Amino acid sequence: MTTRRKFLLGAAATVGSLVLAGCGPSPFSTASASTDPIIFGVSGPFTGDNAEYGIIWKNAFAIVLDEINGKGGINGRKVQLDYEDSQADPKQSVPIAQKFANDPTILAELGDFASPASMAASPIYERAKMVQFGFTNSHPNFTLGGDFMFSTSSTQTISAADLATQATSVLKKSKQAVLYLDTDWGHVTEGIYVNKAKALGADVVAEKSYLSTEKDFRSILLEVRAAQPDIVSLISYYNDAALIVQQAKNVGIDATIIASSSAFSPRFISLAGNAANGVYLPATFLPNDPRPNVQAFVQTYQKRYKQIPDSFAEGAYDALNVLIWAVQKGGATRVGIQQALLHGTDIPSLQYGPFKFGSDRRVAQYKTTLLVVRDGQFVPYSG
Repeated sequence: MTTRRKFLLGAAATVGSLVLAGCGPSPFSTASASTDPIIFGVSGPFTGDNAEYGIIWKNAFAIVLDEINGKGGINGRKVQLDYEDSQADPKQSVPIAQKFANDPTILAELGDFASPASMAASPIYERAKMVQFGFTNSHPNFTLGGDFMFSTSSTQTISAADLATQATSVLKKSKQAVLYLDTDWGHVTEGIYVNKAKALGADVVAEKSYLSTEKDFRSILLEVRAAQPDIVSLISYYNDAALIVQQAKNVGIDATIIASSSAFSPRFISLAGNAANGVYLPATFLPNDPRPNVQAFVQTYQKRYKQIPDSFAEGAYDALNVLIWAVQKGGATRVGIQQALLHGTDIPSLQYGPFKFGSDRRVAQYKTTLLVVRDGQFVPYSG
């Protein structure tokens, strides 16, 4: 854990009726001669079943830290992260939240990976008037936990309905099977998906859940094959999605396969091999987006880690940059950061471009691009 000197929080600036603009001087900033670091806490899975996502976070965060600290930090103050391993478990995220909340040097928190882990900790962050930035938290109720909960993730209500629309209306498949991860995220997403698909006229002939630890999916895939769907929808992450598409081909399933955006990653193709060809996925972040800031990030990430960044890497990169922006605009206080996010416009983001948070403290402009894997590459679906 990072060793750091303690410093007193600056007084929260009076907000009154002032509204923070996306550029120009901030009404929330407070003058400070401090040279102590700007510290954010990170609660995430750095061991356990979801550790690979914690590694991706650290990779992306490291790039941001090099970029900001290479420029001298924020007003001469270096940015640091205090990592705590929650394993995405609510039983661990709660004491981590208490630790962060009780430490006045920690100005905001990033995480947790899973919505239940974040939501269990939300009351602690709310009482401490400390931003909880759950950038992967798609549960519709996450930002309802208080005025200090923010997320750049779309809700399951939106993303699951979008997946159902892509499968039913865009790909025009009506006889559907759904395989979903047996977690809170999987159950909520599957329920929304099925309701939307049925509303669009689909016949859902099979619904099968699986454990995150499972590696052999042949028994449930044989049941899916017997139901004779024309499309199989996977509510999965890329590791399990890759195994499922491989084994689906092995057991003779020839239905179209579409996977949720959470499975979108170059790692999906590398793990699934030839079985990935023909699989559809909606994506919110495209590594081949020609915008200069996107390409700069992609090239830096690829050079450093020898792989193309996925949406989890981009989301982490965006999230830390958003908090840095909030300190620059609102000042180095917990309430200043919250007010900057609440009222700011033109907040920087690779995924969304300049954006602002809505009244629900989520990003309003959600959009996806439907991709299909052709010859081992993601390409936009042309219809």
